[in-house]
Amino acid sequence: MPTCIAISGGGTGGHLAIAKALMLECQKNNIPCIYIGSTSGQDQLWFENEKNFQATYFFHTKGVVNQKGLGIFKTLYFQLRAFLQAKKILKSHQVSCVFSVGGYSSAPASFAAIWLKIPLFIHEQNAVKGALNKLLSPFAKTLFGSFKDKHKNFIQTSYPVRDIFFESARIRKEIRCVLFLGGSQGAVAINDFALKIAPLLHQSGIKIIHQSGERDYERLKQAYEKLQIPITLFSFSKDLVSYMHQTDLCFTRSGASSVWEMCANALPCVYIPYPYAAGDHQYFNALFFTQKSLGILCPQDKLSEKIIDQIQDLNLSFISKQLTQEIKQGGAQEILESILNTLKEIQK
Repeated sequence: MPTCIAISGGGTGGHLAIAKALMLECQKNNIPCIYIGSTSGQDQLWFENEKNFQATYFFHTKGVVNQKGLGIFKTLYFQLRAFLQAKKILKSHQVSCVFSVGGYSSAPASFAAIWLKIPLFIHEQNAVKGALNKLLSPFAKTLFGSFKDKHKNFIQTSYPVRDIFFESARIRKEIRCVLFLGGSQGAVAINDFALKIAPLLHQSGIKIIHQSGERDYERLKQAYEKLQIPITLFSFSKDLVSYMHQTDLCFTRSGASSVWEMCANALPCVYIPYPYAAGDHQYFNALFFTQKSLGILCPQDKLSEKIIDQIQDLNLSFISKQLTQEIKQGGAQEILESILNTLKEIQK
């Protein structure tokens, strides 16, 4: 049994959800773990008061990719300082391995693991590897992911998704209700498109549920009132799964967590990738499903009323059933079991 696992990385919810999933799996198996992240991004919001970690550390780090001029040197200095701190932390906790979920938050602990010859494991959430994961993957004992990868030590596992998405899954047969989902911050392009096709959906007797995001809620509320269309509109909800359960088709971005949560729920989607995502990874996340005829991929600049004809032609029952074959419960358990087996082999 490992003395301690260090989980590192974050910045965004997609990264942090994987970190939390592994932390909870470690807790089930009585394996102590610590978290190493950044003061930037959402890391502290998620884990500063998380009692299931033995300890949490947040370094003053930022990403290097978007920095310019002197900002690059300043960022590298903070990363170097965090790297030196991370080495001390890994030694003091007698860490058996480091599990990185990617993002700039993971750099100090990941490089410290390589320096100290501590086994490094990486999880890549997206269909296209992030910049840091590309750099680190040659040094990793295993690269985990749910999209296919050609890395020599790659292991494909189910994406760690909360059980509630599986438990509320159902096979869809016809479109009676659609959900527009732009994330907690909303997506103006999706919001505007929803307003555009809402009258057509309403005429077809299709119910509309719409997550607007905080900033766009009032504008959309007034717009729907002018259209005199009954709608379930909300800015953000912790009970999103219940809305998904009511829904037969979802118009959504294609971040990794989103596409796999929809998959677990057997919910067919029209994927509208965020066009400015690093490496265009949202496009490739969506492509993974749409190449198998499991949904529609529609770039943001191609959104039009023609989508109504496309969604009417979807074989919802086939898509819904096939989505249940793409993922299974226990993704975090698969990952932890693989890590433990690798550590056993190393110790022999």
